[in-house]
Amino acid sequence: MVRKEQILQWLQRFATLVEANKDYLTELDAAIGDADHGINMERGFKKVITQLPTVADKDIGSILKTVSMTLISTVGGASGPLYGTLFLRASTVVASKQGLSEQDILTMLQAGLDGVISRGKAQLGDKTMVDAFSPAVAAFGQAVTRGEDTLSAMQQAVAAAEKGMQDTTPMQAKKGRASYLGERSIGHQDPGATSVYFMLQSLLDVIQ
Repeated sequence: MVRKEQILQWLQRFATLVEANKDYLTELDAAIGDADHGINMERGFKKVITQLPTVADKDIGSILKTVSMTLISTVGGASGPLYGTLFLRASTVVASKQGLSEQDILTMLQAGLDGVISRGKAQLGDKTMVDAFSPAVAAFGQAVTRGEDTLSAMQQAVAAAEKGMQDTTPMQAKKGRASYLGERSIGHQDPGATSVYFMLQSLLDVIQ
């Protein structure tokens, strides 16, 4: 069972990782995008951290909804709407919960992924955050089906996200700014896939 306190710690840990890797994410984005992914994500999650104390006594769904609204209102570029939708969809399926079982976490991650896909219209292989997120959710789901605990399932999800992130390098981008580059987008790791990997790694850090 992942407790509400751990969800708050997860969001703080993610914000810390984004801040520490702001320049790296921006560098990745400079190669194939607007060179603002790290800057935008850092700005959004800095604001999220200031909002968390105001919802610390609320349920997990309310916490995630606040994250969503904060990101949508503060993050520019594609990241704001995509991450905002991710956390909004996630919030609806864990409404009123104070703790999350393995199945709850799977439902939450799947809802977030579905939100990103419906918002960004991206599929696997388009060189986007979906390429890290989709295999991670699949790996988590398979582990849960086998009866494994949250920690083991999350370790497998993060390994799948890392591989998915690395696999974006040889891909040609089919969505967003990167798609305008055509073949020149090949050879660069996708920044959105990278920040998704950080998001899932942060959750694993807290569960561990």
